Amino acid sequence: MKVILRQDLEELGLEGDVVDVAKGYVRNYLVPRGIAVLATSQNIKAFELQKKKIELRRLRAKEEAVQLKERLEGMGFSFAQKAGEEGKLYGSVTAMDIAEELEKKGFVVDRRKILLDKPIKSVGDYKVPVRIYPGVTGMLQLSVVPEEKTSAE
Repeated sequence: MKVILRQDLEELGLEGDVVDVAKGYVRNYLVPRGIAVLATSQNIKAFELQKKKIELRRLRAKEEAVQLKERLEGMGFSFAQKAGEEGKLYGSVTAMDIAEELEKKGFVVDRRKILLDKPIKSVGDYKVPVRIYPGVTGMLQLSVVPEEKTSAE
C-alpha cells in the first residue's frame, strides 16, 4: 500500500517520500499516529505544492545537525562512577546516562539516537556514535573514570 510520509522515519524514509508498506502497518500504526497519509492523487498533489517547503526544512535540519555534530565532536565528556580495583564499574554507563549528561551541557539528543551496543562497564576512554540526522552521525568522546573516594571512608 502506498503512503506519503508526513515526518521522517528512520526505517522508511523522509518527509514527503512516497513509500510502499504493508496494509496492516498503514492501518494500525502510520495513519492513526499521523505519520503518513494514503497516497491518493489528491494527497500527492497537495504534497507536490509543499515540496519546496519540505526541502527547505530538510536543508535547515541537516545544517543544524552538522553544526551539532561539530560541537559534540569538539567536546569531551567525563563520567565518574564507582569502580572496583581492576577498573570494573559497580554499575554501568548507559545511553540514558549519556543523554542526561548531554542535556546538562545544553545538547538535546534522544537517547535512542545514541548508538551504544551495550552499557559501558569498565573504566576507560570510549568513542560512541550518535545519529543526529539521517546521514549525519557524530562520534562522542567519553571518558569513564573511577569516582574519587572521600577522606571520611
